[in-house]
Amino acid sequence: MPVSFEFQGRTAVVTGGSRGIGRAISELLAKSGADVWNWDKDPVEIPGTRSVQVDITVGETIANAIELIADAPIDILVNDAGYLGPYQSFEAMDPSECQNIIQTNLIGMMEVTRQILPPMRRAAYGRIVNLGSLAGKEGLPNLAAYSAASAGVIAFTKALSREVSDTNIRVNCVAPGPIDTRMIRDLGNEVVDDMIAANPLGRLGDPAEVAGLVAWLCSEVSNFNTGAVFDISGGRARY
Repeated sequence: MPVSFEFQGRTAVVTGGSRGIGRAISELLAKSGADVWNWDKDPVEIPGTRSVQVDITVGETIANAIELIADAPIDILVNDAGYLGPYQSFEAMDPSECQNIIQTNLIGMMEVTRQILPPMRRAAYGRIVNLGSLAGKEGLPNLAAYSAASAGVIAFTKALSREVSDTNIRVNCVAPGPIDTRMIRDLGNEVVDDMIAANPLGRLGDPAEVAGLVAWLCSEVSNFNTGAVFDISGGRARY
């Protein structure tokens, strides 16, 4: 049975909202009544949302995008923008790739949050959901930099949740296992087949499944959850 959410009157920002998991989240929040702003380095038009070109590694573009929403509080922030990088050993990886991965997945996410948090405090309300990864919990070979950045997302989520625990702002993390997106498919059939074989449910996850969990965390029924990390891995996560 489909689960419905009610976000009428809420304004949401979804980074990396043009494709994959981010797009599924944008579409579900919009369908549920939210005024959704899709921030993406390469935005595409999604019915029911507003798309803005934002590079989260450039603070000025974040500030400019916030100015466009100045007439309304930002109630929901979903930090989904990310970069997987090449699937290769750490020794073989170009240092610039490591920096790009960490800058996008961790530093950029922190900068978006840093700029949006003050308006949330003034509005005395907020829901922040950071997209991490199973890699951040377990550390995946050939994805060392991505694993490290994802672990940082998890630690940042827990720390920030405690800093704002005196407010009505909730901060949580979702850590997906391999999801059926272009980012995963671009790793190649052999890698994807290995991922499927390692999964107890024997398949990749669907972006809509992740979106449902994120929407729940953004809703009022999840008011007692903060600083938590929610797996959505088909049973692959070991703890």
